[in-house]
Amino acid sequence: MNTVVAGITYRALLGRRRIILLALLPLALIGLALLLHLVDGGGQRSAVLLMEKFAIGTMLPLLGLIAGTGVIAPEIDDGTIIHLMSKPISRPVIAQTKFVVAASLVGLFAAIPTYASAWLLVGHEDGIALGFAVGALVAGIAYAAIFLLLGVVTRHAVTIGIIYALVWETLIGGFVPGARKFSVQQWAESVASQISTSPYLTPDVTLGFAVPALIVVTVVGVFWTGRRLRVFSLTGDE
Repeated sequence: MNTVVAGITYRALLGRRRIILLALLPLALIGLALLLHLVDGGGQRSAVLLMEKFAIGTMLPLLGLIAGTGVIAPEIDDGTIIHLMSKPISRPVIAQTKFVVAASLVGLFAAIPTYASAWLLVGHEDGIALGFAVGALVAGIAYAAIFLLLGVVTRHAVTIGIIYALVWETLIGGFVPGARKFSVQQWAESVASQISTSPYLTPDVTLGFAVPALIVVTVVGVFWTGRRLRVFSLTGDE
């Protein structure tokens, strides 16, 4: 990765309104955990439901969308990507650097708050907090690659990303058994279940499928982004 590009990307992303969105979602998760703790004292069932429905099911894909598209899509929209691509930096290196920035931000704003909110409810019981934190981390990395690629492929990345997160991941992936195998959220839960021994966490996808799927999606997403940047028109005309 290129440290100069990484520094510019961090400053650009964290200096925009996206930082507010990145912070609001984790704060909402922790707030919900506190509310549940005050209302019914928490418990494993409440913790797992909150992690599945909000942390993994809602917050994680949205954070991936904000960070993944935010590291490159705005530069394409306003034309500043042209200046970056005119420098003697290979396009794959640009893609890899943007990915590292996006993945690190998703890890920071997703995995840590996920651990904190689960710990507020059940402490270290049955490894729920650690399991979901690790699941959020690995799935967040995959989301960063997916939405980074989307930001290069189309100028409507945010709209398409929201549709993907709400329709495929939440509706189809959450309710259609066959589609769950191809849901990043389900892969995250599969990883979480290998660390947690809670009886309330029962994944629909085996770890033997989830881990290779996460790796393939991440590698292909970053590689394809680099390939797209290689043929990207400096006129900004895709």
